[in-house]
Amino acid sequence: MSDSSDKSQKPEPQKAGPQESEPQKKRQLRSAQWFGTADKNGFMYRSWMKNQGIPDHEFQGKPIIGICNTWSELTPCNAHFRKLAEHVKKGVLEAGGYPVEFPVFSNGESNLRPTAMFTRNLASMDVEEAIRGNPMDAVVLLVGCDKTTPALLMGAASCDIPTLVVTGGPMLNGKHEGKDIGSGTVVWKLSEEVKAGKISIHDFMAAEAGMSRSAGTCNTMGTASTMACMAESLGVSLPHNAAIPAVDSRRYVLAHLSGNRIVEMVDEDLKLSKILTREAFENAIRTNAAIGGSTNAVIHLKAIAGRIGVDLPLDDWTRVGRGTPTIVDLQPSGRFLMEEFYYAGGLPAVLRRLGEADRLPHKDALTANGRTIWENVQNAPHYNDEVIRPLDNPLREDGGICILRGNLAPNGAVLKPSAASPELMKHRGRAVVFENFDDYKARINDPELEVEANDILVLKHCGPRGYHGMAEVGNMGLPPKILEQGITDMVRISDARMSGTAYGTVVLHVAPEAAAGGPLAAVHNGDWISLDCGSGSLDLEVDDAEIARRLAEVDPMAASNQIASTGGYRQLYIERVLQADEGCDFDFLRGCRGAEVPRHSH
Repeated sequence: MSDSSDKSQKPEPQKAGPQESEPQKKRQLRSAQWFGTADKNGFMYRSWMKNQGIPDHEFQGKPIIGICNTWSELTPCNAHFRKLAEHVKKGVLEAGGYPVEFPVFSNGESNLRPTAMFTRNLASMDVEEAIRGNPMDAVVLLVGCDKTTPALLMGAASCDIPTLVVTGGPMLNGKHEGKDIGSGTVVWKLSEEVKAGKISIHDFMAAEAGMSRSAGTCNTMGTASTMACMAESLGVSLPHNAAIPAVDSRRYVLAHLSGNRIVEMVDEDLKLSKILTREAFENAIRTNAAIGGSTNAVIHLKAIAGRIGVDLPLDDWTRVGRGTPTIVDLQPSGRFLMEEFYYAGGLPAVLRRLGEADRLPHKDALTANGRTIWENVQNAPHYNDEVIRPLDNPLREDGGICILRGNLAPNGAVLKPSAASPELMKHRGRAVVFENFDDYKARINDPELEVEANDILVLKHCGPRGYHGMAEVGNMGLPPKILEQGITDMVRISDARMSGTAYGTVVLHVAPEAAAGGPLAAVHNGDWISLDCGSGSLDLEVDDAEIARRLAEVDPMAASNQIASTGGYRQLYIERVLQADEGCDFDFLRGCRGAEVPRHSH
């Protein structure tokens, strides 16, 4: 971080007014209800903590700062978090607090089956109960891999104590054959080239080691980087948190400064509810359009908003986001990677450009450092007009997430314009239907598959219930017979999600999903479907009576080819998960339950 960015991370001391000249009574710490009493309970709480070598004076009125760590060797994006936590601890101690690190469920995207999204809500429950049940006055959330950011923010929002996000940072640029390659994005690209006969399987496998060559999250504008940008634009992290590479020493400086700042937030009683306002969410929606962010942000922001009590209907993405140019030229929508994004000025430079053009909806939104978002970025430097483009030379004129509705998606569906083919944004085609993901895998490479370039690939039963967790399978690879014609994109429609690193004219999150009896379940091979992103419409050209007749003949869950539920978390998930347009949270988790101290354990 430059000197200017360091200065933006802590508010300037305020001159005391007439009412501030008298000493103020110190606020009672939440942790004092564990450690601040001279009785049997206080004895027990302090004594067992002292077996770690903690001296008595650390319990005498210091803010206790929880460091919520998603470190795991099974979550490679977060595998460097032990070192990151140590730098946060140094900052906490320096500021007069006492840090306590604790682990929570780490749902890593790259290894976890059937999908990390299946356990996002589980992780959020872990976080919520860990915060509420333990002696902490504030919490620092160490996040990185895709679902760890929303999961931890959801859990913390349900408690509403002072909270600060520290992201692990993206990997360095991938390298292959002397060129930069992007995490995830190169997988989709090269695997299609193998199917098209353009490269060999050996060429494909040679890129494996070069794609992930340092600690950190995906170096494209995938879901991890998107959610890091969402956290910064929401105001729940310090400036520059989103883009500093994981192995850059400035990442550890930011962690240290975050440790400083969280102690101050306790003194100020700066809780999440004061930052996560409707205005903050609208800033984030606009930011997502400007950066070409992942469609997964639609689901995650809805879930976070639901926890803090902010109504964020799906149509806000149209009202606030549409018409916003995409000015960040990063893969998968553009050319560059997160390293260049940070060196070009990072998210503060983007927010400054939006603000100067009066396109930042709420400049006065409060952020975690005590300043408004505009105070943080109004003097932010930008160094590269190719990576962070001027608004009059955007990557895409309208990069706002396209919300689609119609008889095929009564409750909505989404499409990412910045990663789509402009010529397919308005399209009418014949449906080629796959009943579930197993059906797709069994038939997509069949040379006898009846499919033409203008057709629309339709994948059913991959929503929250139909494919437990709503896996990222919506960016269906094209049939080899189409790829061999030199065609690289087709309209694809499903109730699934797709990786933020993926691209194409892909309609996702169709709601209600097929497994919930949505109209998607009624689509047959040969039906005509019309898509019009300009008007926000997605329609099956079949009359309502015929759709109803078809749905009456379908057993939605049976058609999903899903493993039968036999209890456990899977059963809970199927019965209580909400649909994509509602954020896929559990119905009983919505709302803020606060951090009232529970009764004693003995």
